[in-house]
Amino acid sequence: MGIPNQNFVVADAAGRIGWTIIGRIPRRFGHDGRLPVSWAAGTNGWNGWLAGAEYPRIVDPPSGRIWTANARVVDGADLAKLGFGGYDLGARQKQIRDALVALDKPDEQDMLRVQLDDRALFLERWQKLLLALLTPEAVAKDVRRAEARRLVEGWGGHASADSVGYRIVRAFRLRAAQEAVAPLVAPCLAADAKFDYLGTRENRGHRQWEGPVWALVTQRPAHLLAPRFDNWEALLLASLDAVLEELSAKATPLAGRTWGERNTTLFQHPLSRAVPALAAWLDMPRQALPGDSHMPRFQSPQAGASERLAVSPGHEETGYFHMPGGQSGHPLSPNYRDGHAAWANGEATPFLPGPPVHTLTLLP
Repeated sequence: MGIPNQNFVVADAAGRIGWTIIGRIPRRFGHDGRLPVSWAAGTNGWNGWLAGAEYPRIVDPPSGRIWTANARVVDGADLAKLGFGGYDLGARQKQIRDALVALDKPDEQDMLRVQLDDRALFLERWQKLLLALLTPEAVAKDVRRAEARRLVEGWGGHASADSVGYRIVRAFRLRAAQEAVAPLVAPCLAADAKFDYLGTRENRGHRQWEGPVWALVTQRPAHLLAPRFDNWEALLLASLDAVLEELSAKATPLAGRTWGERNTTLFQHPLSRAVPALAAWLDMPRQALPGDSHMPRFQSPQAGASERLAVSPGHEETGYFHMPGGQSGHPLSPNYRDGHAAWANGEATPFLPGPPVHTLTLLP
């Protein structure tokens, strides 16, 4: 299919399952697609497209499960065919995989629970790192660190809308990553002011930076430490202090700076962006929602699950369907926001329609 490459997962009536890629895949020569290369010398380039029989595919894996979540699905020769297309980190994929493997004969409610899973498993090691950093000696030097330790200890282990500890841990990871890689990427920034390895400004950075950053903050090589810090503990404490300084900038106490305060949805109609006075009629209501990037319940202020769906052929009456927004495109229609609240709150909207409520008759 002549479309942008997408994961394609399929199941048949006999219970067989499979995965492949739809969209055209180039036949590369001289390179594997991981890095930009010049075609000028004629030693690198593309030589047409792969035939369908050459596409990577997975059919009936031993686990009886297939999961994608925008992450890498294959390795080895199949990965060389695909190249590196900005795959997601894989933490969300792993959490989905583990949840699916734990289910023997899942039903629709089991699938909805997987999709609404907002456990912060990916950040658990960062939470432990932060707590280990906040020793009695470190806490005694700044009263805000004591409150931060209390909030991080009771973070709840979820990206909950009411969790302050989750917000602190998440922000600490990003700030520590910025400080850790700063000396390494300085030459890149000098060459291009828009270089953004972490993707913290435009969300276009290298999605696999967690591995090298975690190695830096745990192995703590002295020769890679930013010169303005005496040791890695100082770098990490400075990262935390910068987060607490930012969260304390408003009049709201630290205990009130919840994750939901930041993770508040913003569904804007194109017209309301140009005419803000129309927002009350055109936009969806702003809501503080749980969830985050590296977990099944993906959620950010301006992005989230485009739909949630689980339906078994022949059992459509027990299926469910979620989609943000409403059934009607007319902002004055009572159906303009139908289903949006169910999507936001994780309520299972029936897949099949109910009894007719309104009838529209078209006359010549």
